[in-house]
Amino acid sequence: MTLMQLLENVKILESTISLDTQISGVCSDTRRLAPGNLFVAVKGYESDGNEFIGEAIAKGAACVICEKAPEEEMAYIVVENSRKVLALVSAAWFDYPAEKIKVIGVTGTNGKTTVTSLLKCVIEKSTGSKAGLIGTSVNMIGDRELASKLTTPESYEIQELLAMMVNEGCKYAVMEVSSHALVLSRVWGLEFEVGVFTNLSQDHLDFHGTMKAYAQAKSMLFAQSKNSAINIDDEYAQIMINSAMGDVFTYAVNDVSADLVGKDVKLYSDRVSFCALTIGNLLRLDVHIPGMFTVYNVLSVVSAALLLGLDIDTVTSALPLCEGVKGRAEVVPTGRDFTILIDYAHTPDALEKIICAARSSVSGRVVTLFGCGGDRDSSKRPVMGSVAAKYSDFVIVTSDNPRTEQPGEIIKDILVGMEGTNTPYEVIENRREAINWIINNARSGDVIILAGKGHETYQIIGKEKLHFDEREVVAEALGV
Repeated sequence: MTLMQLLENVKILESTISLDTQISGVCSDTRRLAPGNLFVAVKGYESDGNEFIGEAIAKGAACVICEKAPEEEMAYIVVENSRKVLALVSAAWFDYPAEKIKVIGVTGTNGKTTVTSLLKCVIEKSTGSKAGLIGTSVNMIGDRELASKLTTPESYEIQELLAMMVNEGCKYAVMEVSSHALVLSRVWGLEFEVGVFTNLSQDHLDFHGTMKAYAQAKSMLFAQSKNSAINIDDEYAQIMINSAMGDVFTYAVNDVSADLVGKDVKLYSDRVSFCALTIGNLLRLDVHIPGMFTVYNVLSVVSAALLLGLDIDTVTSALPLCEGVKGRAEVVPTGRDFTILIDYAHTPDALEKIICAARSSVSGRVVTLFGCGGDRDSSKRPVMGSVAAKYSDFVIVTSDNPRTEQPGEIIKDILVGMEGTNTPYEVIENRREAINWIINNARSGDVIILAGKGHETYQIIGKEKLHFDEREVVAEALGV
């Protein structure tokens, strides 16, 4: 493919190379660069691609795209925004796969993984068509699973995954869209058939700075969506609606003005049952995932399905057949008279939701074990401590993914939010020891929540990713 073909949608500010030059591939990571590649220098979250331009040329890059002309003599093209250009040339390299498949994007602080998983299931069962998924815990092409490293991969990987989906017969692709991905232009140039907003609560303020900036980042999805499904019970919904360029369909539980309203909610220990009311339809929905948050997740799925033009009766029949997601309100079999839930809750709002979900059906205590990640938004740590103490009967504060921070220092930040609480708690820094301790001290009827790790099967300590699967730790503690 020539540079001219790759750059057909790109504004070039300066160039020292013929656009007839043949290119062997597109790359933004010199570790993967092959001779003849076009190297796009982008500034990442932890590293700056501009620092590797010399290495890229030494490895045989045919040309470099950058935002400032290099001092050294080489073949380069200067553009205004290299991140956006990476997205555009990646789409061109894979022959614009998003134009051949219906892409649905889901954004919000909590619920993205469950919503995308349920929506993929509903689409496949309702239409008989194969669907792909790009998400936090896994990428999928139909039933085939592929490893996932980021909630939303870099733009080249997104286009590559979409191209694979198209080649393998997928008609739909459901994607988690993070605020980082939107700000860093990983989904730039994609037109979404439907954009879904779940909710917004404190998270990633180390990156965005303020909740307003965080909300504005999320809202960028709806400027790229033909249709938008918005949870108007959320206080930030209007920001999303203001950014929407296409039709807006609203859903809610509390706001009866919504296009789809959840009513007559019944919460059980293993499921939810409720009515969904929309013009001309009253649907009775039963989904085998516990918690009030499931009601909102299901409403978002039904809203997206309606915007996709799926048959509502078929959607209603498909939902009970869809399973929950690993690490999201996941019940771990114990063979004992207490219950263990593994949940990814790592924000104050998500922690409150999973504790309250457990509270709705518990006969004993709600016991919450959690920590906070290192090298991430430290302002939420005392808030999570306060939430855990407020809604739990007993709390164990432990380590999560400390990364390059000292676990003890993270725990000190959490404990600030627990000052003055009447809720009993223990501090056990080692997470394995903490899980063993709470299982050995469990009482009949307890619900034990292991929060924060969810689907993850590792702990990040320093720069090292160590194997750590809570299901295995629980089994060892139970002697299974």
